[in-house]
This record gives sequence, C-alpha cells and structure tokens, in this order.
Amino acid sequence: MTVKKLDDLEQLALKIFLNSNVSETNAAHVVRALVQAEADGVPSHGLSRIPSYADQAKSGKVDGHAIARIEQTATAALRVDANGGFAYPAIHLGLGRAMDLVREAGIVGLGIGNSHHGGVGGHPVEAAARAGLIAMGFLNAPAAIAPWNGNRALYGTNPIAFACPRPDGKGGWGDPILVDLALSKVARGKIMMAANKGEPIPEGWSTDKHGNPTTDAKEAIDGGMMIPMGDAKGAALVLMVEILAATLTGSNHGFEASSFFSADGVPPKVGQFFILIDPSAFAHEDEETAENRFVERIGTLITAITDQDGAWLPGVDRWANRAKSQAEGVDVPDALLADLEARAAG
Repeated sequence: MTVKKLDDLEQLALKIFLNSNVSETNAAHVVRALVQAEADGVPSHGLSRIPSYADQAKSGKVDGHAIARIEQTATAALRVDANGGFAYPAIHLGLGRAMDLVREAGIVGLGIGNSHHGGVGGHPVEAAARAGLIAMGFLNAPAAIAPWNGNRALYGTNPIAFACPRPDGKGGWGDPILVDLALSKVARGKIMMAANKGEPIPEGWSTDKHGNPTTDAKEAIDGGMMIPMGDAKGAALVLMVEILAATLTGSNHGFEASSFFSADGVPPKVGQFFILIDPSAFAHEDEETAENRFVERIGTLITAITDQDGAWLPGVDRWANRAKSQAEGVDVPDALLADLEARAAG
C-alpha cells in the first residue's frame, strides 16, 4: 500500500482520462466522483473503477465527449439524456436544475436515461441535503440478482440512497443523515476487487453460475448471482428500484444492459431516478414564530437517537472517513497505483 494525497490522485486520474478520449469537462466530473468515493471509504466505487472506465472510453462503449441534454417535461419533472456518456456529468446537470425547480414545485422528479454507472448514489442526495432538501436516489445496473426463487439474474444490485438535511445549530445545514446501500448483501464492486486480488469472499454473498453458494470471487463474477439483502423482501425492493430507475426512464433493464467492467460490447444505457423534496412545502409552521417546523422536528428526532449511548446515525462513518482522508490521504494498492501511473504516462 502507498499513501497518496487526494489532490495528487485527482491529477493522476485526470491525466488518465484525458489520455483515454474523454473531454476535460467530463473527465473532471468523473475524477471528482471517483476520488470522493475513495476518500469516503467506498473503494469499490473509487480508484479501482478507473481502468475499466478508461478502457470503455477508449473502445467507445462510453462516449467520453458526450454532452447531456435536459428538458422539463412537466411542472415538476425533469428528464436528462446522458447521450451514452458517463453518468456523473448528466447527474450534475439534472441535479442543479432540480434543486432550483424544487423551490417552486415543492417536490421534483429527475429521470436520467441512456446512462452509465451511477457510482456512489449517496453523493447526489448529499449535495441536495446540504442545500436543505430531502432527497432519494435509485440506480439500476447490469444483471446480478435473480427474482426471488428464480434461476437467472435479471436485476442489478440496484442501490438506493436517501439524505435528510441536519441543522447545524447556526441557522444552516451540517453533515446530513445519509443512507446509501446496494440491495445485494454487498456491492458487486467488492466482489470484483476480491477477484482482482485473488482473494476469497465470505459465504452468503453470491452463488456461482449454477446457483450454488461460492466463496470464489471469480466464480461469482463469471455468471454468478448476488444474494439480495433481506432475501425475498430485498428482492422486492430490487424490483422497485428497477422500475423507477430503468422502466420509468426508458433505460435498459439489468438483463438488457452490458457490463460496467468490460470494454467490450454496446453501451449499457442504464438509468437513474431522483426525488427531491423541499421540507418547507410540507412541514407546518409554528403558530408562535411562523417558522417552518421541520428544523425543530428533525432536530428532536436526531437528539432522541444520539442520546442513546452507542446509537448509530447513518452517514457519520462517511464523514469521519472523508475528514481523515482529506487530512492524511488514502492507501492505494501498489499494483493498482502502478497501473494508474502507467496509464497517466500514456
């Protein structure tokens, strides 16, 4: 392992994408997302994604020069066409417009189609929460999970994300409550990382291509199926996300989408869907102060949780990881770092 500062990693990654037929604007969005994931302690969606992303940009599976298009299709509905490019610029474009529109509409739906890997779903909803909004995100992915009692993968690991603003006590917003999880027992990227390192995975994460439990990460990746969290209940949630992120946005379902990891094949064309809510449009006003009661109510709830010794508030681990990474840097596997440096050198 080698410790690298975040700024150094951003410069390294930027060189790689500029060498891989990606525009400077798109590269900046992708690099910011991947390095942020690494800083937040989510390496499965961080630097380890760079080689496959870069290879896909070179092969044309993802269009590194794509310019996303946005349209307002109804009073509180936005649709973004990622144009076969990376998801991050498309999400950034849609989120900015949605955060403006929600102040007028109270609640806004944002659908993104013709897209690529959505990365850490918690990042867009976090950005909304830091602006005082409640946000939910739903992302679909290539097939990895079978319907409950089925025998063939149809759905992706289909992450969900939720963020709620948290008052900082000074009239602003601090680190939000953040829920961010794949609906498989683990993110597929963790199994890919284990396969790349030649390491086993715990039993219960995945099956092999025959549906048998396996601890071999390569068997799990090669046609295996992920196990949904919560078994049948988790499988139902996976279906819900598939409908919101893929069906609703006119995108490829998991069983129709190509791999996020391979440079071969056609673009995956998956989708993402976000819901933004302005709390001031729904919470009652305090009769004495005429102020919106959301701030008081969410403060009361958070206090009730944190007053219990050891009680966990979702998101706190991520903020701690981020602060540590910003101060000290992150550990990068030597083999990965050597690959990245070679790619940056051209």
